[in-house]
Amino acid sequence: MQRRTLGRNGLQVSAIGLGCMSMSSGYGPPADKGEMIQLIRRAYEMGVTHFDTAEAYGPFANEELVGEALQPIRSDVVIATKFGFEIDPETGRRGLGTNSRPEHIQQVADASLKRLKTDHIDLFYQHRVDPEVPIEEVAGAVKELVAAGKVRHFGLSEAGVQTIRRAHAIHPVTAVQSEYSLFWRGPEAELLPTLEELGIGFVPFSPLGAGFLTGQIDENTKFDATDFRNIVPRFSVEARKANMVLVALVKGVAERRGATPAQVALAWLLAQRPWIAPIPGTTKLHRLEENLGSVSAELTASDLEEIGQAAARLNLEGARLPEAMLKMTGR
Repeated sequence: MQRRTLGRNGLQVSAIGLGCMSMSSGYGPPADKGEMIQLIRRAYEMGVTHFDTAEAYGPFANEELVGEALQPIRSDVVIATKFGFEIDPETGRRGLGTNSRPEHIQQVADASLKRLKTDHIDLFYQHRVDPEVPIEEVAGAVKELVAAGKVRHFGLSEAGVQTIRRAHAIHPVTAVQSEYSLFWRGPEAELLPTLEELGIGFVPFSPLGAGFLTGQIDENTKFDATDFRNIVPRFSVEARKANMVLVALVKGVAERRGATPAQVALAWLLAQRPWIAPIPGTTKLHRLEENLGSVSAELTASDLEEIGQAAARLNLEGARLPEAMLKMTGR
């Protein structure tokens, strides 16, 4: 497995990481815990060293799962988790808004450390920008956690370039996490140039377009009632039908190169910058193996250019998130 470096402080991670959210929430009912522990450990055996979770996934259950799975190999891996939501500790109810008050960040860090069965968090992200708390206070709180040895690196998720610059001025931001794929190329306009200028790594979530770029989803696909894609405009039946032109493009290249659509999509993403380290999620071993195969997918410069230019000409339908969630992305 290739390695990539996030940020100027030298955080090294596997080129492909593992997003663990879907094991506990988001895409349907939670998967079997024992099977997911085995999957996480198998990922490590195959070279994955970067595992992404959050207190909000479950809530809490995903951190507990990741902590148990990685405890025997803790010193060999990078664990990323997140703070920033108000979650009822008794009921696990999450729909209470954001909370990045410094005292709350400290509390979340301590609780996450216990669930993750570790004495430090390698990469601690603000999950969503809190409009009620200046980002300077957030960065200052994480800086204190770094000084205390509880956190190694500071990250931001779905933050805009102004927020990133302000945070970075208080404490170095090692990585920014946002959605990025052929299905959503928004970061290319402002975010990627800013990260390059500041020396910050980029961790794309949903690098396969929440599964759409695998070629396994079409307008006839039925999602579980608890699957968040049911409320995403880009996953409406009409949008899926219209956006199949993108899948056809990726499939065409995949057939020529003896790869799968998912491998082509991930290989294209890896080729965009050497400091991009995507975190596709899965609950299936064969999908994990497929995703990791993207590191050795043989795409030529002309392949990459063809994919990028052709995809840019497409007018994909549907917003990437519901309106309420889009309002939670920072500026």
